[in-house]
Amino acid sequence: MKQTMDREQAVALLKQYNKDLFHLRHAYTVEGVMRWYANELGYGEDADFWATVGLLHDIDFELYPEQHCIKAPELLKEGGASDELIRAVCSHGYGITVDIAPEHEMEKVLFAADELTGLIGAAALMRPSKSVQDMEVSSLKKKFKDKKFAAGCSREVIARGAELLGWELPELMEKTILAMRSCEDAVNEAMQTL
Repeated sequence: MKQTMDREQAVALLKQYNKDLFHLRHAYTVEGVMRWYANELGYGEDADFWATVGLLHDIDFELYPEQHCIKAPELLKEGGASDELIRAVCSHGYGITVDIAPEHEMEKVLFAADELTGLIGAAALMRPSKSVQDMEVSSLKKKFKDKKFAAGCSREVIARGAELLGWELPELMEKTILAMRSCEDAVNEAMQTL
């Protein structure tokens, strides 16, 4: 996979269009989750690319929420992103705002894990530890079933993502919790520097 920008350039591009701390935390989280998945699924040599896709996946969401994944190609192209990176970013809007179906396993992971990281993050905030380190799949399943909890996180998209990957929902949940555990400290550190 073609990596056309280093992390410093990707972070600068992200911050050019995103100022809200919630959006920045989400971007850093999905970056770490995508890196974990790349290594876990045997794509370690492409981990930087997977991470960059995760970091920049919502580049247009803060300023252009109605044009999410529609405005992204323009912003990413101006920032020097490869066509491959642009396609991967846009594919997570499949069936929502765009018709670019996730094809590569990385695109399917992004589609599946993006919404789920939001649900897991919200569930972590409800825990005494405020952390994913002690979260179990069983407690996340309860939150998933409660449609009022983190209502902005689409259960349908999460379930569709698991299906795209050919995984059962609990497997996707377990892996994504592990992925978030792996990057939680780094994300917290990054947020302290903002």
